[in-house]
Amino acid sequence: MSGHSKWHNIQGRKNAQDAKRGKIFQKLSRELYMAAKSGDPDPANNASLRLVMDKARAANMPKDNIERAIKKAQGSDGESYEEVTYEGYAPGGVAVLVEGLTDNKNRTASSVRVAFTRNGGNLGATGSVSYMFDRRGYFAIDRTTTDADEDQMLEDVMDAGADDLQTSDEAFEIYTDPKDFTAVRDSLQEKGYQFASSELTMVPENTTPVPADKVEQFERMIDLLEDDDDIQNVYHAGELPDED
Repeated sequence: MSGHSKWHNIQGRKNAQDAKRGKIFQKLSRELYMAAKSGDPDPANNASLRLVMDKARAANMPKDNIERAIKKAQGSDGESYEEVTYEGYAPGGVAVLVEGLTDNKNRTASSVRVAFTRNGGNLGATGSVSYMFDRRGYFAIDRTTTDADEDQMLEDVMDAGADDLQTSDEAFEIYTDPKDFTAVRDSLQEKGYQFASSELTMVPENTTPVPADKVEQFERMIDLLEDDDDIQNVYHAGELPDED
């Protein structure tokens, strides 16, 4: 995994995400709606819906909100969203991949273009950076929530069928093939592990250091993209410099 760690980004952005909880719930509602609309509204028969429901619960989304979004998909309100993907480069030449759900592609494309161009980035053509990322299953376990040491964690991870374990003083980070995501999750949960994060994500094959004089621009661009109601996920290959 080229030593890439999502944990730093997860922790570094946690407070900001907590402040935007209402917006996060709104985006999750859209994902729940789409997953239920495109398949069986019963999560027992819809793996995609189960995954989004797990994501919603991990974000502490109220049960009523989850159920309301699923019920809405069963109605005939005429609401419809399209999946959109944008690719480009952030300041410092960092590859960025953006995924969204929108009911107005022109509006979304314009907002994304502004976020890139006004912050020293530039949009690229389809396929310009997506080949630099791999779809992976990802789990993070805060080490304060488990007594397992690295040897025990490695044994349990391999037994669950995961591909890779990365260890730091703060967390265990686990990567797996997307098709094995559910089996690995269930196996680790049965062993009593609690996840600080669990998701299907895009992981960069290699990372690019963000120059110190570009960090502010870079972070502003990523924040603008993540704040957009139409944008569900923002992936990047940037490695921020360590704070003194």
